[in-house]
Amino acid sequence: MEDLIFNLFIFVLASFVGFELISKVPPTLHTPLMSGANAISGITLIGALIIAGGSESVYAQWIGFVAIVFATINVVGGFMVTDRMLEMFKKKEDDK
Repeated sequence: MEDLIFNLFIFVLASFVGFELISKVPPTLHTPLMSGANAISGITLIGALIIAGGSESVYAQWIGFVAIVFATINVVGGFMVTDRMLEMFKKKEDDK
């Protein structure tokens, strides 16, 4: 029970610190920040693959599979949002 409370405390603390850090980022740096977040999500995807493939427990394999699905959605969605943000910085060509 003590481990659960400690882990919950760390999660809440990390959430507050993350929110404060992200809210202080100027809008011009959001695109590089998204790229970094996509890289971290890619690492999460690799970790989920290792857990799903390396475990003998059926329960751990299902948890790994769910983690793979969610991490894949996160990576693909992040790259789509980053692409849309980069499109805003491209110069528009005038039709002649």
